Amino acid sequence: MAELSEDEVVKILGSRVSDALVAQVIATGITKDELQAAFARVVKDHKAHDPGAPLEPGPFAKVVDILARHRGLFGEAGSTLE
Repeated sequence: MAELSEDEVVKILGSRVSDALVAQVIATGITKDELQAAFARVVKDHKAHDPGAPLEPGPFAKVVDILARHRGLFGEAGSTLE
């Protein structure tokens, strides 16, 4: 299993991510496919204003938590106001 590169993380999460966020994601050991799924989960949960079902502990859950705390990924600093 190859480690994610900074470029792959930025390609998945977008150019607005910080170097610190990229490093946190890479440090979890998550795969590219898992990162794509984690990002999709966080986006879906954010749009639904619902944290979704609890996740089993592991890299996927850790990345979901990391991304959920970085609300700036969703514009307007994650505001739920419309």
